[in-house]
Amino acid sequence: MREVRRTMTRRSSDPSLPTLFAPGLVLPRSDEPGPNDAIERHLLTLGHQRIAGVDEAGRGPLAGPVVAAAVILDFERLPEGLDDSKKLKAHERERLYDEILLCAEVGVGTAGASEIDHINIRQATLNAMRRALAGLATAPGHALVDGRDVPPRLACPATAVIGGDARSLSIAAASIVAKVTRDRMMATLCGTHPAYGFGRHMGYGTAAHLEAIEAVGPCVHHRRSFAPVAARLARAE
Repeated sequence: MREVRRTMTRRSSDPSLPTLFAPGLVLPRSDEPGPNDAIERHLLTLGHQRIAGVDEAGRGPLAGPVVAAAVILDFERLPEGLDDSKKLKAHERERLYDEILLCAEVGVGTAGASEIDHINIRQATLNAMRRALAGLATAPGHALVDGRDVPPRLACPATAVIGGDARSLSIAAASIVAKVTRDRMMATLCGTHPAYGFGRHMGYGTAAHLEAIEAVGPCVHHRRSFAPVAARLARAE
């Protein structure tokens, strides 16, 4: 069975930044275990060049930014063991992160806690993805975006790929870059805000993190619109 992504062609109010979707694009399925290059090869046969995979890390935590990465792989120089970041151990992600940066084009975008609180996590994630694509040295010919949504106002056609980090090598590479980048950011925040243990839980709502929020209150990097943080703030009023 092939999955048909039925999408619409849509234009931004800003003609210099069109949002283009690939209408009726058929995404091939592969029997290979794990992510592979079937989708990218299919796009190449359709004339698309410089295909970028896009993924994010950090939608669920109570603190810290959401981080997105865009990666254009060189399929002649693929890092060994490339996979969905969730299936890799921390040391494997670190190795692959370094190798990806050596052999691929990479862009990174972020949206911090205040932006998340202002416009909601979904919109902030799409903003981070758009920034990641804009951070590439040269605009891609097509973007494959993990999930159901495509960011607005992109300068290239894009297709949403559900479960993309387990299907596309480009998206898998982006998932690694986004995850490692965010983990390193949270480790840095741990140094400036040691009471919360950000370096251990990366801002997720673990029992220890919730206890720290209850004991000392949230810091500037906490997402005040997220229920556990909002509840602690309400009790403090």
